[in-house]
Amino acid sequence: MKFSDVFKPTTWALDSAHSRRSNADMEPVPLDKRTWTAFNYIAYWISDAWTVPCWQLASGMLAVGLSWRQALLAVLTGETIVAVVMVLNGTIGARLHVGFPVLARSSFGFWFSYFAVISRIVLSMIWSGITSYVGSQCIYQMLRAVWPSIAYMPNQLPQSAHMTTSGMICYFLWWILLMPFMFLSPQRIRWLFTLKAIIVPPAYMAILIWAIVRVPVREGLLQQQTQLSGSTLSYAWLSAMNSAIGNYASLTVNIPDFTRYAKNARAQYVQLLIIPVAFTLVAFTGIAVTSAGTVLYGEVLWNPLKLIERWESRPAAFFAAFVLTVATLGTSVSGNTLSVGNDLTSLCPKYINIRRGQLFAATVGQWAGVPWDIQSNAQGFLRFLSGYTVFLGPFAGIMVADYWIVHRCKVDVQAMYDPHGRYRYTYGVNWRAVVTLILAVAPNLPGLIASISPAIKSQIGNAHRIFDIAWLFGFFTAVVVYSVLSLLFPPSETFVPEECSDVDDPGAEGNRSFVDSEKP
Repeated sequence: MKFSDVFKPTTWALDSAHSRRSNADMEPVPLDKRTWTAFNYIAYWISDAWTVPCWQLASGMLAVGLSWRQALLAVLTGETIVAVVMVLNGTIGARLHVGFPVLARSSFGFWFSYFAVISRIVLSMIWSGITSYVGSQCIYQMLRAVWPSIAYMPNQLPQSAHMTTSGMICYFLWWILLMPFMFLSPQRIRWLFTLKAIIVPPAYMAILIWAIVRVPVREGLLQQQTQLSGSTLSYAWLSAMNSAIGNYASLTVNIPDFTRYAKNARAQYVQLLIIPVAFTLVAFTGIAVTSAGTVLYGEVLWNPLKLIERWESRPAAFFAAFVLTVATLGTSVSGNTLSVGNDLTSLCPKYINIRRGQLFAATVGQWAGVPWDIQSNAQGFLRFLSGYTVFLGPFAGIMVADYWIVHRCKVDVQAMYDPHGRYRYTYGVNWRAVVTLILAVAPNLPGLIASISPAIKSQIGNAHRIFDIAWLFGFFTAVVVYSVLSLLFPPSETFVPEECSDVDDPGAEGNRSFVDSEKP
């Protein structure tokens, strides 16, 4: 290939045998690539649960005044709700073997579905960089255990950069570590989750045992009690539960990106059990270790990286930092880059597949967002990103209502690839989804604005309270409103007598139609 060919679009075009609106990664997963078993989903959620943010989740609830028992109950309740929604939307992917960007077309309309997809891309790209910043801090603690003088490395960067020289080196090392995983297919990436499931939980349990041995629970954990009561306690608990849900609100929408690879729909049912158990266990570990650290060091260290920095044993600090590095790596792939890869594929299927989308996320998402700058001086922006989950609850609710209530599990997979097919609705927009989003999101806007600019909270009265349960309000409002609108104004053109998905036989005529439907 000549160097000049690099700049020709035809050089980068994918397999020409596919439609210009689809490629191999967008089409239903063939039988031989449905390799995820129940064990893989257990490993996946253990991988996602044992992370630094989940460690801090319940510990942060203590900071707002909840007792450790109330915090654990909030996590357990919230993650149980998440598990139910995961399975409801995950079953759609497991039955139809297509991902979120394609499935969204049946409920939002072919063209309006891109609003949901682009929203997911923006959030995942930014959070990908922020997760990588956490990963770089893990790398720093590993190097510090081996080479303590890194803590005294002269900083050659200006203060306005909000990053030190040592920090930039660690961020670059993290990026080098992450890049090879961008070349793994979703079928093979499951082994990363398995590795993490084997390494990380025992290490967390070892840290928990260390904390209990050094500080018995009667002297640390059991000393913590709530100082809240009445409605203040109720709102604080509901807000904590909503935070537990919002931590993985994004995956309740795009879980079909992973369940599409299930051997059968039953394989992913195990999420109902593993999600609440794993997240509650990690939350308890974070609370217990943080309480012990408070007694030992006289300071509340919610971040485990700050805790291990106090350890005198360098081998123990290195091992703990290594475990947290593996934990963060698995989350970066599963929660961010792989999701971005799936979503970008639907925007430009002629040139982008999952691998190319992941590489884009690992370059642009990791560097262009300047995550260290966001972490340093843009707390309002971070609150906006967290608040943007007001859209994710309605997205998940619309998908659940559309498949299970409106269409009663009878959809036409092939039509999801046709912009002029049965899911075109009105000019590619399902107005029922638009109205639902407006009614489900609008009541949360005062609270979202108040979270970004707290000074206006006094001007809006109690209107901001709905934002404390933003995901719950958005999800259930969307389920009810969308179902009622579809009952009163049924989209009859989208109804089919039975599920239309001829993908179980890779050589079936129905499967070939995904490839040839737009060819002359």
